Amino acid sequence: MKEQKRQILQVLGKKIRYVVEKEQFDFSHLQEIRLRIGKPLTVLYKGREKLLITVEPEDLRETVEYISDYSLYAYEDEMRQGFITIEGGHRVGMVGKVVLEEGKIKNLKYISSINIRIAHEVKGCANEIFRYITKERQIYHTLIISPPRCGKTTLLRDMIRQISDGNKWVKGVPVGVVDERSELGGCYMGIAQNDLGIRTDILDCCPKADGMLMLIRSMSPQVIAVDEIGEREEICAIEYALHCGCKMLATAHGVSMEEMKRKPFFEQIIKEKRFERYVVLGNEHHIGEIVGIYDENGKDIFENTLV
Repeated sequence: MKEQKRQILQVLGKKIRYVVEKEQFDFSHLQEIRLRIGKPLTVLYKGREKLLITVEPEDLRETVEYISDYSLYAYEDEMRQGFITIEGGHRVGMVGKVVLEEGKIKNLKYISSINIRIAHEVKGCANEIFRYITKERQIYHTLIISPPRCGKTTLLRDMIRQISDGNKWVKGVPVGVVDERSELGGCYMGIAQNDLGIRTDILDCCPKADGMLMLIRSMSPQVIAVDEIGEREEICAIEYALHCGCKMLATAHGVSMEEMKRKPFFEQIIKEKRFERYVVLGNEHHIGEIVGIYDENGKDIFENTLV
């Protein structure tokens, strides 16, 4: 955690850094640091918000300079998507005035808020679910359903790593990852900061629908993994991947199977049994809590016991 602490503190403005250090946070439980001009510095720690000092324009400006190494222009491609990925795979979201060029987003200026999302690798967090999502050492098509901040990306990341490396439930196979928001691999200067396994190929900052097709044509993955699906084009690309014989791992925002059945696009996917397993997460007792694991018929098969 010392390295993670260094990575975060070095991009904070001096006053903000002093305040965060003074709180003596355990960085393994630190989730977000939000700076909004004229508003309290907000830290999400162990699932709870903590409000600290008021953020001044100079505090935010200095932090943005450290994050971008004094050159936001050099990060124009990433800024177009509203975030920058820093060393360690941590993602810094930004909002401000949008600069348009021919009707498309070119950049941001007059940045007013930033959100530093701390990347966490929790190796082994997927151990409990593998006996439910595999058969004869093959993975089932699996969709992880979760509200925000309940650990779906962390769970998916560990699933990718273990499927790529192989474990007692599944043999190691090539995995293709479309990492549109740089949250799975956390690539920094082209190098993944998170461990996604020895047989994993990553398309970083690539739209999910385009990326899935690119991976199938270029890398012949046996498993494709994507985070936060929901658009029509992404659903069509998933169906194409299924027809090509790829196993699918994906996540989606939701709180229950019942809610997902009422959502556009997902209603048809569930009805047609495109996915064979659904893992539903919550955070009533802890982040990443497994609420249920359902088969393609909607039957809850989770026994809530560790192997």
